[in-house]
Amino acid sequence: MKYLINSIFLTCMIVLLNSCGGIKDLEFKEYKNLKIEKVGFSQTTVSVDLVYYNPNTFGLELKNTDLDIYINDNLLGHSAQEVQVQIPKKQQFTLPLKIDVDMKNIFKNSLTTLFSKEVTIKATGKIKVGKANLYKTLPFEYSTKQEISLF
Repeated sequence: MKYLINSIFLTCMIVLLNSCGGIKDLEFKEYKNLKIEKVGFSQTTVSVDLVYYNPNTFGLELKNTDLDIYINDNLLGHSAQEVQVQIPKKQQFTLPLKIDVDMKNIFKNSLTTLFSKEVTIKATGKIKVGKANLYKTLPFEYSTKQEISLF
């Protein structure tokens, strides 16, 4: 019975928030702790901490991710992991991410990427978020331009 009441409450809140247009997108701030964890000829594992800001007046919990990562529209790799990340309201939070990099795709257009001043980083897939042990799988698409300067 309590689960049913929580489900109805969460559904009403989601409908209310969506109808008001009050949900704001998370804001990417920076990445930290970029590390190569495992090197291989066909696949390499990279870990990175992504720092975001939640501008909303409510917090959530991220339970898992299933994402494809692209750089300049070329598939870099895939990230699928179970995580338990608290997303506090009106605060920054860190999302640890492990990416399985497909080494055959990393060299596609690598020269143009190396000599560019800016790259487009895109992530698409799905995430599971919720509150009070009620979770929903949502489509996820995020794109940003990142300045790079190697020379």
